[in-house]
Amino acid sequence: MSPEALARLTRLRHELHQYPELSGQETETAARIADELRARDADQVLTGIGGHGVGGIFDSGQPGPTVAIRCELDGLPIQEISDASYASRVVGRGHLCGHDGHMVMVLGVADHLAKARPQKGRVVLIFQPAEETGQGAVAFRADPQFAPIEPDHVFSLHNLPGLSLGEVLLCAGPANCASRGMRVVLKGKTSHAAEPQDGVSPAKALASLIPQLAGLGSGGALNADFVLTTVTHARLGERTFGVAPGAAELWVTLRTVSDARMQNLIAEAEGLVTQTAETQGLAVEITYEDVFEACTNNAQAVATVAEACAALGVPCTFTTEPQKFSEDFGQFGKSAAAAMFWLGAGQAHPQLHNPDYDFPDALIPVGVDVFSAVIRSLVG
Repeated sequence: MSPEALARLTRLRHELHQYPELSGQETETAARIADELRARDADQVLTGIGGHGVGGIFDSGQPGPTVAIRCELDGLPIQEISDASYASRVVGRGHLCGHDGHMVMVLGVADHLAKARPQKGRVVLIFQPAEETGQGAVAFRADPQFAPIEPDHVFSLHNLPGLSLGEVLLCAGPANCASRGMRVVLKGKTSHAAEPQDGVSPAKALASLIPQLAGLGSGGALNADFVLTTVTHARLGERTFGVAPGAAELWVTLRTVSDARMQNLIAEAEGLVTQTAETQGLAVEITYEDVFEACTNNAQAVATVAEACAALGVPCTFTTEPQKFSEDFGQFGKSAAAAMFWLGAGQAHPQLHNPDYDFPDALIPVGVDVFSAVIRSLVG
């Protein structure tokens, strides 16, 4: 990549960084991406896919496979801590996962494709909304606009703090854990604080469920038996001294390596909740949010990425352990040979979702080159 091209993409990354939009609200980001794709002479630009998703198509006009490269549009509801001139200008929101950098890398791929279309088949550049909530990939694939561009091969990356800058990490098989947010609402009956026996308080049930649900899984080795349950929020009654509580709410994140183990964990957790509620005379409501199925890599797709790295001289390491954090990219693997790989952001770099995280611009040419090499190996 020329210094001029890198400087242009870096400026674009900084512009996107200043105006992060939350999951499902990526209106302006999507519009900017669509304009950038049109400026790069994409053969077709689709918008509004699964919400604010965008698809850029570069077609050879010849028979062949469809290869997709996927990135994410959304930012996070976190206040950024930064002295950078391009720091977020939106209070309480930040691109603190690197999706701004991921978008720019894929636009760098579009630069390559604008100069040289694939020799066969086509390339679809996917800019997916709502990754952070786990809703975006499902909605993108369910949209009627997806079927005509459904890929045969699909690739994505995520930058990874703690891994050496510019190093690729690959995993054949399970790549990202399944997770979901379990929301438990316990319903009893309020009473005067002077006569608590006249009500039905969920206090004991809440106090009992917190350690019980947390005790279902403490993590450990990332194998088929891995289970991690994390209590993230609890609320009891109202902020008053005169009313004994009649309702409580408890949020717990459930995490496993496989979808099958997740189903078992759900049954265990729901069994604890319903039994405790019945014992205490409470009604209970259980709902789920931020549902991520496990992300599993295809062996041949992983090999394609490894071969691209070898050809470019990009350091590449294999691991047998998935990442604990979840990714909805696994949805695309239901109908395509899919591979998610990780690109090192630096061993001492602030972690994802930290308020002082910032995407390393030095990764832009690495991501562009690896994606472009993968594309050329499949469609020329």
